[in-house]
Amino acid sequence: MNRINLSLLAVAMLLGTGAGVAAEDVKAGDLVISQAWSRATPGGAKVAGGYLTIENKGNAADRLVSVSADIAGKAEIHEMAMDNGVMKMRALDKGLAIEPGKTVKLAPGGNHLMLQELKGPFKQGDKVPVTLQFEKAGKITVALDVQGVGAQAPGGGGHSGHMDMKKMPDHSGMKMK
Repeated sequence: MNRINLSLLAVAMLLGTGAGVAAEDVKAGDLVISQAWSRATPGGAKVAGGYLTIENKGNAADRLVSVSADIAGKAEIHEMAMDNGVMKMRALDKGLAIEPGKTVKLAPGGNHLMLQELKGPFKQGDKVPVTLQFEKAGKITVALDVQGVGAQAPGGGGHSGHMDMKKMPDHSGMKMK
């Protein structure tokens, strides 16, 4: 497989459906982070997605402002959205608001953590530490539970885990900041 095909496969894995996980909850201030997970990466892949749920049990908003991980040369908070029938992905330079009393889910096909310039593969069963930086809650380290390549998102229910690459959006022209 050439480098472009590996990159497209890695992006396709970010967009596919993912499998239930049993990550431990992490609490910091009014925030509870749960269901932290990622998918195994094929050999040579340089990107991976991170998914989790953030619940704000407090009375004040907080903001996820950055992410870092020793296994990645670069880590960002990303959003994916349809724009005139085209799926676009971009970094959220101002972070991600977590409103009081609300839950924000980072999941395949939506907001997610983008780990780039990977220094090694993610293998099923691994726990990959990432550090989340919040405006108010500060730094919180969580472990992404690495699931299989075709894993289903927590609560996704009923998916076989099979990805049909023909149904994936064309990302050949996608640019990541």
